[in-house]
Amino acid sequence: MSREYPDNPLVGVGAVIVQDGRVLLIRRGQAPLLGDWSLPGGVLECGETLREATIREAREETGLVVESIEMLGVYERIIRAEDGRTRYHYVLIDFLCRPLAGNLKAGSDAADVRWFAPEELPGLKLPADTLEVIHRGLQAPADR
Repeated sequence: MSREYPDNPLVGVGAVIVQDGRVLLIRRGQAPLLGDWSLPGGVLECGETLREATIREAREETGLVVESIEMLGVYERIIRAEDGRTRYHYVLIDFLCRPLAGNLKAGSDAADVRWFAPEELPGLKLPADTLEVIHRGLQAPADR
C-alpha cells in the first residue's frame, strides 16, 4: 500500500526516548514532515508487534537499542493535499522508551538526531499532540 494517497489509514509507531530529563528527536529526512523535528518512528510491518516496530524504528533512525516501557497514547496524523484529498493518514501509537545500548547517529529516514531539554521544545514548532506525548514521557517515573 502506498503511504502517499493511501486507500486506508496506516498504523505507525513512535518512540518517546527519554534519558536524564531530555527527549530524543530526529529531523525528518523524507516526507511527510521533511525537515521537521519529530519522534523517531515509522510504519508497522506485517507480522510485527507494535513494540517490535518501535524498537526497530528507534534503532534504524537513531542508532540506539531501546526498551519499550509503556504505551503513552494513540494519535492521528492526517495531512491533506491542496485539492482536499488525503495525502497521508496515520494512526500513531507512541511508546515511552529507555535507551539500553548503541551509538547515537542519524540513520534511515533521519537527517539529524539530538537530545532536547523541555525548555527547547517550544521553538521546534511540534504538533500539539506530539508535545503532549513528550511531556507525558518526561513526567513518567524513571524507574519504570
